Amino acid sequence: MQALFLWLVFLLPAEAGAGEIIGGVESKPHSRPYMAHLEIIGEQGVVGNCGGFLISRKFVVTAAHCKGRKITVTLGAHDMKQEESTWQKLEVTKQIIHPQYNSFTNLNDIMLLKLKAKAQLTHAVGTVPLPTRSTFIQPGRVCRATGWGRTGVKKPGSDTLREVKLRLMNAKACKRFLFYNHNLQICVGNPRKRNSAYKGDSGGPLLCAGVAQGIVSYGREDAKPPAVFTRISPYVPWINKILKSK
Repeated sequence: MQALFLWLVFLLPAEAGAGEIIGGVESKPHSRPYMAHLEIIGEQGVVGNCGGFLISRKFVVTAAHCKGRKITVTLGAHDMKQEESTWQKLEVTKQIIHPQYNSFTNLNDIMLLKLKAKAQLTHAVGTVPLPTRSTFIQPGRVCRATGWGRTGVKKPGSDTLREVKLRLMNAKACKRFLFYNHNLQICVGNPRKRNSAYKGDSGGPLLCAGVAQGIVSYGREDAKPPAVFTRISPYVPWINKILKSK
């Protein structure tokens, strides 16, 4: 069951830090205006972090396993230790977890966060497009994951946003993950390389040609790629239904 380790940073003490992507580079400040930093207060009062991404002025997409008692979203951020005038800190009024999310298998690991106030769109805060329902991003593509997750299994990270290029793999590469479902998930990261998303990156996006195609979900505790991302396209009808009804 080690392969099913979830990147739940709020299971760690707050001083462990959110860190950053493994094997990536620091993002150019505010070049990813859709990125959201989530501060999560868990049931036991433990503070942790996840990533997310803005899809409308009122909604952020993240992973369902990032749920908590209270979530505060920061938009327009780069270095989480240096507050800027670009920051917008918004409370989450509703956590809408996919009705078929299964915390044991990690299937349907997707959640929408409804913001208390609408985000103000600026050069540092913007939305990211989603794929169509019929989109099926194929193995072989090189895409990009972005987040504030750790730089190494035992490394603390910097507080700045980082990104890493990752190759999409075929389903066989993820056969070690017992419940992997290629129709609902994407196998991400070349096993011959060390590049990976890791703890603290959960809920962040996988961007392919500027479109959010995946959500960081889970991987091995030793951070060896590939990892599993939620495939967004099957959930687009569900997302659109919520956006229209809320």
